[in-house]
Amino acid sequence: MKYLFAATLALMGSTAMAEELTVWDWKSGDPAAASYIAAAKTAFEAAHPGVTVNFVMQPNDQYYTLLGTALSSGSGPDVFLMNGGAQAKARFGALTDLTAEAKGLAGLPEFSDGAVVHALPITIQGFVVYYNKKLYADAGLDPAKPPTTWDELKKVCEAIKAKGAAPCFAMGNKEGFGAEFFVSSLAASMLTADEQAAFAKGELKWSSPKMKAILQAFVDTKDWGWYEDGANSTAKFMDEYEMFMRGEGANTIGLLSDVAHWKQFGDMMGAENIGAFRHPAPDAVTLAADGGPMMPLAGGIGYGVNKAGKNVALATDLVKTLADAGPIAAFAKDAGILPANPAVDTSSMSSPTLTTILPWTTSAAAPMAHANASAAELEALHQQSQLLLNGETTVDKAAAALDEVQAKAHAG
Repeated sequence: MKYLFAATLALMGSTAMAEELTVWDWKSGDPAAASYIAAAKTAFEAAHPGVTVNFVMQPNDQYYTLLGTALSSGSGPDVFLMNGGAQAKARFGALTDLTAEAKGLAGLPEFSDGAVVHALPITIQGFVVYYNKKLYADAGLDPAKPPTTWDELKKVCEAIKAKGAAPCFAMGNKEGFGAEFFVSSLAASMLTADEQAAFAKGELKWSSPKMKAILQAFVDTKDWGWYEDGANSTAKFMDEYEMFMRGEGANTIGLLSDVAHWKQFGDMMGAENIGAFRHPAPDAVTLAADGGPMMPLAGGIGYGVNKAGKNVALATDLVKTLADAGPIAAFAKDAGILPANPAVDTSSMSSPTLTTILPWTTSAAAPMAHANASAAELEALHQQSQLLLNGETTVDKAAAALDEVQAKAHAG
């Protein structure tokens, strides 16, 4: 009898010690992230016997809607993934303070309010234009000399269009993401550092001459036939990029890390067939050291801890593991991310395109304008950009609508 009693006590004790943490993301089902997720899960569970970590992948296009609903109802996950900038900042109120855990990491401004770090970045992210060297050659262009000015880019697109085999740019704007990438790519060179800061504070309005010029360029490029028909019905992730990899677009605005980038394109198309350049802009006022365009660069994605969770301390330890150099090294190797943790050894990462891009991260980096807008502005930009591509509104009306949302977002 005493043995049964002892066994019952032991069972009760092990049940009491058992914990379960839930992580929400849009990455854990991605084969390229599998080794990273497995390494983090294994390391954390080994260090915390009796604790189980469950990664729940949510659909990318519904992620923030689902997350917002869960957090507002008090049923949100213990840990959740966010894009740096607007999407992270919109959720600072739901996140715990991770300042003490953030030492040494890059990309912190996109996850901080200036005083407190609310999430730990795991990647550095940016935008460049990737191009198909074969389609350039077929159109009579020199694949070794991508455009560096707006006029040169216009000539490239004229040559691609004349060839007729593919549009100049693959464009996916079903969720409005195409407009985000376009705005930040042009703002990198069209706005000064002070103007970028003013835009982030809501002081530089969408109806200002420069922001309207960016919106007008978005309309102009559509009117010039740079994009495929039905761009508003094409998802950026991953329909746009699959188009590009199939040769159904000569250029695409892609990422530096993780997905839709030099590694994925090189693996699918051959590294020798891919090139990269920084997106030129009309009326550029800020140029890189080499005289070319600037490149948007910021903290990419990061994990935060739900302060309403049942075990914040344990969840904080999990986020530290997710940002640790060990698991991140696997992510860098398999997915080609640019890690926010400088302790990660990236010496094995190699590609002709990456070799081209890496110097720009120090010599041509500019703020990522759309990530410094409010989440409400991004939603409005998504809607207005679709109307602009469809010819259902004007730049003046779109800018006025964005001004209204911007003013409300920054009120008080």
